[in-house]
Amino acid sequence: MSSNAPRADGRQADQLRTVTFEADIAPHATGSVLVSFGKTRVICGATIENNVPTWMKQQRVPGGWLTAEYSMLPYSTHDRKQRDSSRGKVDGRSIEIQRLIGRSLRAVIDLDKLGQKTLWLDCDVLQADGGTRTAAITGAYVAARLAVQKLMDEGALKENPLSDSVAAVSVGVVGGTPMLDLAYVEDKDAEVDANIVMTGQGRFVEVQASGEEATYTPDELQTLIALGQKGLKDLAAAQTAFLGKKLLGNLKLGGL
Repeated sequence: MSSNAPRADGRQADQLRTVTFEADIAPHATGSVLVSFGKTRVICGATIENNVPTWMKQQRVPGGWLTAEYSMLPYSTHDRKQRDSSRGKVDGRSIEIQRLIGRSLRAVIDLDKLGQKTLWLDCDVLQADGGTRTAAITGAYVAARLAVQKLMDEGALKENPLSDSVAAVSVGVVGGTPMLDLAYVEDKDAEVDANIVMTGQGRFVEVQASGEEATYTPDELQTLIALGQKGLKDLAAAQTAFLGKKLLGNLKLGGL
């Protein structure tokens, strides 16, 4: 397969799916957004509470905290997905993803500037077509930025605790071809699958790469990382453009 050959959805190998954001999807959240990576759609809500976890109080840890929860709605997949509450436990995949979301956002926030508050990020997959964790991270940042701005406008926060933007994207090798932003039909057949999290300034937060019944060389890994960097620059630009319009065009990410 040539790297220039069109994919099942007509994209080139180095092309993102269509990425969109819709704000205020959850009116009771402090900030919220519906993020779409093609057919993958995730509701991201950011809620800021005037409290911190008990362990922080007991250990007299200064500043605030940020944590995330992730779930897939029962109708997000072709076959109905059983709710964690009905099974009596959260599945391991969901725990892994919500920890990744939390780590990704904590990498770009000054918790001391947040004060004695907790920023909750709730990411619920409305429709799954590959890349739900990467869409969740990308949308969670936008929701968090909207929430922070609301508190700043109300005078509840003196300054923006977010030091940079953060986004994530999947890359992989499918049929011998490195590809960006895998849809499910590609992800399920990928020989190598990776997720890359990066800040707007181009610093890595996390790189997850694994061979699916295959191995990869250092050069192949570097190719995937470079492909991911290209997509992540485009995602950071999309976040900036959306937030710039939403926040009256006076926002400058990457140097916040």
